[in-house]
Amino acid sequence: MNQMVTPKFGVGAPLRRKEDEPLIVGEGIYTADYQPDGCLHGYVVRSAMAHAKIRVENADDIRAMDGVRLVLTGADVSGKVLPMMARLKQIDGSDFWQPPHQLLCEDEVRFVGDAIAFVVADDLNTARNAAEMVEVDYEPLDVVVGIEEALAPDAVKVWPEHGSNIAFTFGHGNEVKTERAFSDAEKTVSIDIVNNRIVANYMELRGCVAELNAETGRFKLTLGTQGGHGMRDVICKVLGLEKEQVQVITPEVGGGFGTKAFCYREYPLLMIAAERIGKPVRWSGERMEHFITDAHGRDNLSRAELALDKDHRILGLKVDVKAAMGAYLSQFAPFIPWVGTAMSSGLYDIPAVFAKTDGVYMHTVPTDAFRGAGRPEAAYLIERLMDKAGEETGLGPVEIRKRNFIRSDQLPYTTQTGRMYDTGEYVGHLDKALEVADWAGFKNRQAESAGAGKFRGIGLCCYIEACAFPGGEEATLELNQDGNLTLLIGTQTNGQGHATSYSQVVAEKFGVTIEDVAVVQGDTDRVENGGGTGGSRSIPLGLPSVRDASDTLVKKVKELAADRLEAGIEDLELESGVVRVVGTDQQVTLAEIVAGAGETLSAREEVRQNEATYPNGTHICELEVDPDTGDIAILNYVIVDDFGVTVNPLLLEGQVIGGAANAVSQAVCEQTIYDEDGQLLTASLLDYRLLRAADLPDIHFETRNVPSTTNAMGIKGAGEAGTIGGCAAVMNAVQNALKDGAGVSELIDMPATPLRVWEAIEAAK
Repeated sequence: MNQMVTPKFGVGAPLRRKEDEPLIVGEGIYTADYQPDGCLHGYVVRSAMAHAKIRVENADDIRAMDGVRLVLTGADVSGKVLPMMARLKQIDGSDFWQPPHQLLCEDEVRFVGDAIAFVVADDLNTARNAAEMVEVDYEPLDVVVGIEEALAPDAVKVWPEHGSNIAFTFGHGNEVKTERAFSDAEKTVSIDIVNNRIVANYMELRGCVAELNAETGRFKLTLGTQGGHGMRDVICKVLGLEKEQVQVITPEVGGGFGTKAFCYREYPLLMIAAERIGKPVRWSGERMEHFITDAHGRDNLSRAELALDKDHRILGLKVDVKAAMGAYLSQFAPFIPWVGTAMSSGLYDIPAVFAKTDGVYMHTVPTDAFRGAGRPEAAYLIERLMDKAGEETGLGPVEIRKRNFIRSDQLPYTTQTGRMYDTGEYVGHLDKALEVADWAGFKNRQAESAGAGKFRGIGLCCYIEACAFPGGEEATLELNQDGNLTLLIGTQTNGQGHATSYSQVVAEKFGVTIEDVAVVQGDTDRVENGGGTGGSRSIPLGLPSVRDASDTLVKKVKELAADRLEAGIEDLELESGVVRVVGTDQQVTLAEIVAGAGETLSAREEVRQNEATYPNGTHICELEVDPDTGDIAILNYVIVDDFGVTVNPLLLEGQVIGGAANAVSQAVCEQTIYDEDGQLLTASLLDYRLLRAADLPDIHFETRNVPSTTNAMGIKGAGEAGTIGGCAAVMNAVQNALKDGAGVSELIDMPATPLRVWEAIEAAK
């Protein structure tokens, strides 16, 4: 474990976000703020039924309405489909079938919200009114909703031509070896668990503006994304365009969480409309549209089994996951359970693992990546299983984990699913979290709660995740005529504070303040290449390139200054916008150096890594249950994490606490419910509960870092970590409270709503 002396500006400095002031005073520019002259408005006609044959009856009548400029139906965009980008091999080595994800459905809809027509008019009200007057003839077809129902032998097939509701079957590990381990086991422990479907509910809803320059033939697309370059490339694939024909501008983004990484139907539809009409066209999503169209997250049914020897050490692990895909395969959807099950073994030394995943079609909104994307599901499964193993063996939740942790002297350690953990001290962060949470004093607090008529519970989760996957992120640093610096980089902030974090490194290298560094993201014309933001990659992959570009540019500056000052490069220092000969008053400003060079000075670097990083840590949750109402109150929450190197402790804490809140919300209240006809009953914030700030206590967060060896700066990603460790800690605490307080032995699934908790208590009576 390393100790760091905090510098004034560089890596490790607790600097406040320089992005905040314009946002706080209302000067932030979001997609909805951009309305070019003459802009028209689009509106989508969406299916009211989950499965039906369709026919649009009166498209020509709508086209003739005053103020209506265009009506597109499936026939108008026939053959244009959204691509699925996760090409993986099935367990038998074969490719899996991909259903056509049409921009507009031509003859059949497959979920409530499926797109049928696109109306463009002079203003939003006219577009909405016209869309509401579109007559769609529905011929209802049978509907299947829910994983178990979709897998029933007689279930209606979402895609009859495929012949099955199983979209794909993936596998990790060695089945024969694992079965042998189970045959040698002294004891086995199993668990069946639900990971509930959730809706992203970012603050800023999706929106987009499409413009076509008639002279150049180039499109300009303004929208909130998690990476303009990736968005551009997918859209070009949909429309058959070259990359040079499309510019994507991403202004401020009010939350992404994975769900804004994908190309949705509206974006290419807007471009088609802008080209046909010859004017800019915009579309702004509404909250209910978000619920019924934007990719959902999670939604797994899973079974896991442990094989234990006589000393309660793990011999083998079997995992079987059924992962809901919805009606179509969304952009990265198959990759989510694939990468998740690769993390099935968690922090434990398990010599035999076999993890299998079936993707499942049903008549619902498609699922895709949501914060953590598979890794929260994996952590939840193994950590609830470890608690059950601790109970059934009598070791308890702490000892069962310590007995089976991968030891530090075993690192680097390659799991049976092919993940290479490089560094960590797993017992160390667990012990620290136990100390901070006063685990030893819990029984006294539990007795106090019992005296007040409440059930008190405590639970933990020890997690590990894979993130910052192999690759790199190019960074270009420019020294401008005024002596300030501009960094161009193709990641995309969604509120994480990239401009501050990147500026810290540049400022440290040049001896300036972070205000002297401008960071440019979100423009595919200005930034040549970019991998976007996702999988906690921006800082681990971006910052090493920023550092190297800074070093390269500093070297250029010193070489020019050395000639000007007639001094050796080794005798120069940079501070406060000048290059100075150490110990003298001889100096030259950065602006003077640029002027002397006669051009903007720049440096471009890309540092690549060949392996993911593996942040890990311990979450402990303590809570109280009111047995009369089923209400849960979170009383204490402790997080001790290993992120390798802390770049900015303030930003890091914000990311982790936000992620933990995300997880607690899923655990105790978020519930996506479809009825048997495929209608989404929780399609608004009146019906779908989200956690509020008042529902959480102050969360204790600290780091116990062990630098990564796979990352050039020792950094392990952090943006998703809070979400990955949270659900199991909360639900293990709920289970503990109900078992000790009411004798509830049956497993309780997420979400632990008041009704579900109360029913479990009543059933135990």
